[in-house]
Amino acid sequence: MTDALIGGCGGGSGQTPAATSASPPNPQPVPSGPLTTATVSVSASAIGTIGARFAGLSYEKDSMAVPRFAPGNADLIGMFMRLGPSLLRIGGNSVDKTQWAPNGAGRTSGEVAPSDIDALAGFLQASGWTVLYGVNLATSTPAAAAAELAYAVQSLGSSLYGIEIGNEPDLYGGNYFSTWNLADFEQLWEQFRSAILQAAPTVKFTGPASAGNIATWTVPFGQYVGSSEIVLLTQHYYRGNGQSASSTDAELVSPDPNLISALDTLKAGATSIGVPFRMTETNSFYNGGANGVSDSYASSLWVIDHLFNIALGGGTGANLHGGGDGDGYTPIADNDGVVVEARPEYYGVLLFALAGPGSLLQTTVAAAALNVTAYAIRSGAGGVSIVVVNKDSTQNLQLSVDTGQSVNTAAVLVLRGPALDATSGVSIQGAAVAQNGDFTPGAAYTSTVAGSVVTCYVPAASAALIRVT
Repeated sequence: MTDALIGGCGGGSGQTPAATSASPPNPQPVPSGPLTTATVSVSASAIGTIGARFAGLSYEKDSMAVPRFAPGNADLIGMFMRLGPSLLRIGGNSVDKTQWAPNGAGRTSGEVAPSDIDALAGFLQASGWTVLYGVNLATSTPAAAAAELAYAVQSLGSSLYGIEIGNEPDLYGGNYFSTWNLADFEQLWEQFRSAILQAAPTVKFTGPASAGNIATWTVPFGQYVGSSEIVLLTQHYYRGNGQSASSTDAELVSPDPNLISALDTLKAGATSIGVPFRMTETNSFYNGGANGVSDSYASSLWVIDHLFNIALGGGTGANLHGGGDGDGYTPIADNDGVVVEARPEYYGVLLFALAGPGSLLQTTVAAAALNVTAYAIRSGAGGVSIVVVNKDSTQNLQLSVDTGQSVNTAAVLVLRGPALDATSGVSIQGAAVAQNGDFTPGAAYTSTVAGSVVTCYVPAASAALIRVT
């Protein structure tokens, strides 16, 4: 997808650096407003990896009670496919309020029936996605979970990546149990795991899907179960409380030291037991998001940094929570499964996906005191994608990128929005994503190249994807 949308649009394939420097066939226009000189240097040193199915989505389990995940939902399938094959996580708070109904009619709130799982299976087959499937721990029984998973394994087949038992168990105390601690959870989790293994001996387990408490809950749980019982250590993370007055656009696009600290703790804990870790539920602000912020253009720029930071911190992926058509967070807005639109956040995820998987390279940025970040990915074919995120609302960047390698061609796509607080009008290279996932960006700009250096512009409050070969 990346090569088709970028490399094929630049019009400069096969030119020498001198020819490209002299006459780029589709030059980037100079943005209006003040220009700040900035540089990015890319090292050959690999400092991380972005693997397949990195940027995924997460939905509440009660999504299965509406016609959302069904093989006939062509628009939602198109939206998923536009991001490339990835991992869907079914869970959320509703997972512990959803009962297995082996004889249920399906599409009934508070329960999941065989026909609901079959519909999910058809959706996954059509989209090319896999699923991390959650089962009720707090209000169900080991026998019921085992019966549900036995059916899920049969129906989902190779589309089932693994399972989560429960959701945010570190918050069960007072919500589901009068007394509750980590030892209680570990004991109950083992009871469910044992019953599930008898019914579905090949299923892969993940956990603990904690809301927080990484050092006191997630890591100790991982050490308790070890790599013999789980294949993935899972954690949830949000930038802050959506109901707080401090949850603003400016806060969202500012650096997040709490995330970096959380990733350091998770990486050490996962490494100590020899399993990877993933943020299986994450988004901007919890409690459904901050209205007018989580659904604003600021989320487009935030999510790019968020995903790259998780990759740099050692995570194997992230699942952005969503669903519905409220004023809070969701990459894809829908009304009971009927797609309404791609929200601003979706465009940031799409730009990240277009950068492609590969090895993360060390980058350094010099952009005065502006809020600018840069990332570089080397693909298996040897090309490099550089993503530069300019979160300053007034200053355009006149950018020089030293790629550290000889460059023949350089093509640029730009993600833009009307303003950080805008909730519509977002585009990539002038194009919007249609309701069915169709996306036809304008021709990529062809940058000036001189040896290893590429020059281009990154407008104020925008992100640029620069693909060099």
